[in-house]
Amino acid sequence: MFKLLKVSGDSLSPAFQEGDFVVIAKIPLFFNQPPRPGDVVVFNHPVFGTMIKLVEKINLEKDELFVVGTHQDSIDSRRFGPISARSVLGTVIWHIKRPRRT
Repeated sequence: MFKLLKVSGDSLSPAFQEGDFVVIAKIPLFFNQPPRPGDVVVFNHPVFGTMIKLVEKINLEKDELFVVGTHQDSIDSRRFGPISARSVLGTVIWHIKRPRRT
């Protein structure tokens, strides 16, 4: 039901950075409640593998999510199109930031 994952890459920087951890929950998916705009989700993409992105839009008729990164060079739905809601592994419920040097 819960899974701990380490963030790699800069897709959602500056909020989520390389080395941070996230806890994802699959529970809402079992109750047939899809992610909502503004949620951060982890999903499997057939070409790019496991990815973390922000849900921007949802198309309930097609069961698709339009996901985006906050980094200017993020590879996201603007490049590969919407993703299937079935590919979502879970919604981020906890973000553990790695210690930052000041």
